[in-house]
Amino acid sequence: MSAASVEQPFADDEPFSLTAIAAEIMERHPGYRVEIIGGHLLVTPSPDAPHARALTGLMRPFLAADLYGGEADVVQNVSIWLPGGEDYAIPDLAVVDGDIDDHVVEGTAYDPVCFRLVLEVTSGNWKDDLKTKVGAYAQAKVPVYVVVDRKHQRLHVLTEPIEGTYGTHRIHSPGETVALPDSIGAKVTLDVSAIIEAGRPRRS
Repeated sequence: MSAASVEQPFADDEPFSLTAIAAEIMERHPGYRVEIIGGHLLVTPSPDAPHARALTGLMRPFLAADLYGGEADVVQNVSIWLPGGEDYAIPDLAVVDGDIDDHVVEGTAYDPVCFRLVLEVTSGNWKDDLKTKVGAYAQAKVPVYVVVDRKHQRLHVLTEPIEGTYGTHRIHSPGETVALPDSIGAKVTLDVSAIIEAGRPRRS
């Protein structure tokens, strides 16, 4: 699975809307995820089964910590509005404030102030998750950014957003357990081995 940044060949004096282009792409290619980051379209095909299994497994510790239905919720594929005009991203998973419904910015994108944590499970677009989105989420001041790096079999935890990057970036390997910051609203510990194993293809 891969992602592609799309730049549109419009003349400088010809007005256009990246949001409209994104909507057209999604209409013509059902199942594709389209994000606008840094003024560029990022188009990603539907996730494969291992990606989905990893995400399902990741939901379990958040739900076990009661991060659902109260002051906080754990959600999948909810858009976060980003600084930069039309920019928005769609993280695989997020921990958000319970009143997020009251904070729509545009369409189905929500104010970043509602996001306590965003999480991405990499596919072919792993460079975007580990580079492009680091700056985007930091600029939006999302307190915690977690990346399940399936390509290199590691877990990244980034905290302390400052000046378009994260002040702290810790990398964890299989065999480790990782306690996420209490700022997300509950005590959540992730088993790196279990997460990485869930994201591997199953072969008969």
